[in-house]
Amino acid sequence: MGARQIDLENKKIILFDGVCNLCNNSVNFIIRRDIKSIFLFAPLQSNFGEVLTAKMNIPQKIDSIILISENKYYIKSDAVIEIIKQLKWYWRMLIIIKILPLKFRDFLYDFIANSRYKWFGKRDSCMIPDGNVKSRFLV
Repeated sequence: MGARQIDLENKKIILFDGVCNLCNNSVNFIIRRDIKSIFLFAPLQSNFGEVLTAKMNIPQKIDSIILISENKYYIKSDAVIEIIKQLKWYWRMLIIIKILPLKFRDFLYDFIANSRYKWFGKRDSCMIPDGNVKSRFLV
């Protein structure tokens, strides 16, 4: 099977920690609410995730959900806000958090991210998508 060619200008790709239960549950949450199938997904640990982060010059030390959209990338709370903007109107009300200073939003993000394995657990391997959502995963 050859490598998939992805037009990054027209896709919104979410890179996530594939072994984190919180991250996997967040991806499932987004999938259920992304009725227009705007987002594609890839674990950071996958070959695709590693190649894409290198191509986008994303620092390897970033421990965050990453949204790649229109050849730009968003991390931490900015990524969450940009993702929420694509969901139904009632979820978009949550972008009110943008009024908080970025440093404070990212502090809260990091606080949760640094404890995510302890609070939510960790898988032995990346999530394997099934059925009709499998085509939305870039691995």
